[in-house]
Amino acid sequence: KLRGAFTGWVQRTFQSTQAAAASQNTCAAEDKAASPVPKDCLVCSYNEWDPLEEVIVGRAENACVPPFSVEVKANTYEKYWGFYQKFGGQGFPKDHLKKAIAEIEEMCNILKGEGVIVKRPDPIDWSVKYKTPDFESTGMYGAMPRDILLVVGNEIIEAPMAWRARFFEYRAYRRLIKDYFNSGAKWTTAPKPTMADELYDQNYPIHSVEDRHKLAAQGKFVTTEFEPCFDAADFIRAGRDIFVQRSQVTNYMGIEWMRRHLAPDYRVHVISFKDPNPMHIDATFNIIGPGLVLSNPDRPCHQIELFKKAGWTVIQPPVPLIPDDHPLWMSSKWLSMNVLMLDEKRVMVDANETSIQKMFEKLGISTIKVNIRHANSLGGGFHCWTCDIRRRGTLQSYFD
Repeated sequence: KLRGAFTGWVQRTFQSTQAAAASQNTCAAEDKAASPVPKDCLVCSYNEWDPLEEVIVGRAENACVPPFSVEVKANTYEKYWGFYQKFGGQGFPKDHLKKAIAEIEEMCNILKGEGVIVKRPDPIDWSVKYKTPDFESTGMYGAMPRDILLVVGNEIIEAPMAWRARFFEYRAYRRLIKDYFNSGAKWTTAPKPTMADELYDQNYPIHSVEDRHKLAAQGKFVTTEFEPCFDAADFIRAGRDIFVQRSQVTNYMGIEWMRRHLAPDYRVHVISFKDPNPMHIDATFNIIGPGLVLSNPDRPCHQIELFKKAGWTVIQPPVPLIPDDHPLWMSSKWLSMNVLMLDEKRVMVDANETSIQKMFEKLGISTIKVNIRHANSLGGGFHCWTCDIRRRGTLQSYFD
């Protein structure tokens, strides 16, 4: 019943958005005619696999453990709660962070060696306390540009975010975004939430993985519908079709804002998973080519038949090899499938994950092996640590 009601809600919302968009077609066409995109615009990316030409890679420098607030608790595993309670507001362990910084520097060098232009955000002191009329917090990091920036065509969209510790994270990227804007790119900042107490279920009942599964199945999350919020990493692009999940950090108001903003040129589809802790889609459902998707076998997609009927090939990646004792403070082992496609036939993949390397090789995709195991601990794989700014390709539909 829940799934049927959910599907109906999505269809009704999509239809209403389509109708609204149709009435604006004339105006949209006039706008495009009046403001042609300059030929030297540096920003252009429509999917996850066209040949990569320019990318932003995050920084681990000065990364801080977020304070142990209700939204952080809902997105982390119980085994690490003591870590957050002890170190919230302080830097991550220095030795670990030093190794992560070195790994990302090597990753940047390898990308440059593959012919990709690499840009970096500004280093910022994330330990500084800040206060708004609604809350106080310290910052976190500028490590994961995929979380905060979404490139759709020649537009850079700044996500509003949902964690209080990430409220000012956009500051690390503003210098870069202004440069891209001056080159002719569109620049949109989504409505910034107040992150008042009403945005969060202050009594969100998490005590076990079983609790998480039940709550997710009921459509209950720590974020409410008080105001729009979303992380960019809950969206994944396939030309005219963009897929998104309702998660602990992305609510339906945020999804609807994106749907209306991107209509009529793009179609936003809500999909869901059997996931006890949904947060960021790209270690659950990672589109790696035209009609080709990696689907996490531990978190099956409820709408997977839609992809199969459209002729897509759905691949289940192998079980990750990362050892149990390696700290993953903000993520699961499935960062092994959080890969970065350099083009349809080249993929950047964890040097330690030999099983998934073999999977790609069987698909005819050559692997560029890089070790970022310590960087993984901060909550992201190759896809998370990057935001592709320019890929050589055109807008197409892969889902009709």
